[in-house]
Amino acid sequence: MVELGAWLRDLGLERYAAAFRAAEIDSAVLPDLTEEDLRELGLPLGPRKVVLKAVAQLREGLDAALPRQDLPLRSEPAATAKPPASAERRQLSVMFVDLVGSTALSARLDPEEMGAVLRAYQNAVAGALARFEGHVAKFMGDGVLAYFGWPRAHEDEAERAVRAGLAVRDAVSQLAGGGAPLACRVGLATGLVVVGELIGEGAAQEQTVVGETPNLAARLQALAASGQVVVGESTRRLLGSGFALADLGAQALKGIEGSVAAFSVTGERALASRFEGRAHGLQPMVGRDQELALLLERWSQAEAGEGQAVLLVGEAGVGKSRISRALLDTLGERPHIRIRYQCSPYHTGSALWPAIQQLEHAARFAADDPLETRLDKLEAALGGAPHGDA
Repeated sequence: MVELGAWLRDLGLERYAAAFRAAEIDSAVLPDLTEEDLRELGLPLGPRKVVLKAVAQLREGLDAALPRQDLPLRSEPAATAKPPASAERRQLSVMFVDLVGSTALSARLDPEEMGAVLRAYQNAVAGALARFEGHVAKFMGDGVLAYFGWPRAHEDEAERAVRAGLAVRDAVSQLAGGGAPLACRVGLATGLVVVGELIGEGAAQEQTVVGETPNLAARLQALAASGQVVVGESTRRLLGSGFALADLGAQALKGIEGSVAAFSVTGERALASRFEGRAHGLQPMVGRDQELALLLERWSQAEAGEGQAVLLVGEAGVGKSRISRALLDTLGERPHIRIRYQCSPYHTGSALWPAIQQLEHAARFAADDPLETRLDKLEAALGGAPHGDA
């Protein structure tokens, strides 16, 4: 029989022992636990995955202990362990999140109260990371390790990671512990790593990331002040001009050779087009002369008084936005009014986000504008003629 407290302690989850006992869960019930049961107990995503792996091993042990009815009992060799997953060389953006003041908080709060605070904190961080498809690699008490670029890769991992870092900071700031708002610090680094190698055994088994990048992310997190998102030079180069950054200067970080440039992310910049934020500028347009010529012909017809509407359709990545940009560049100073609505993969849950962004850009909102100023600007924009680039 399994002793519940010792079993949870071996998993590093002894803080949840009280919740298990309150639900009257004992060793006889453990093999039947499901993810829905663990969610009802209040376990966040990371601990749920750890418990489910351990429960699966319990079931395997019970199955092995039961006599098989169709075969005579005999000694059989142990099943061969599955080979570890092959490691991959990838470029990742690695994030470390740390809860500020957790040691002092745990000294003031009852252990069960502190457990509730940590669960709320972990859930808030995991939820913010999930919005940007980040991978939660590990919960370490008041710390969280996450990867962007593995196991699923996107073309804009650094940008996703920074957006997620800002979302994590904002989500944690909405929580309270011991009567005071919580805060976190975030460190981000980007670079080549080897990821996916399995280490450890049983419930402690995990897939590691090997390279300098995780160490740098951890050191940048330690450098960050409360509520700060700090990124390294490699991440900054990939961001382009889409974010406002404050240069923290060259930093000497423990365990990192030489000085390291560090930058604090102060916010996101409002850009009229995603091309304006590109780190490496626009690439030449190749093989689209016919499409561009057709657009210019339709434009000339519209100028001559023949109303025109053009629908440009194509799969993601074929260059629809790039052709539209080339049309605007070709028009130059010719009189025209532009009204641009752009969707975003980061705001798929907001149907009105393109309209909101267009209004904010047309009204020329600044990030630090108070509500009264924004209202004045919006009224002025809606009451006047459209700007040249709305």
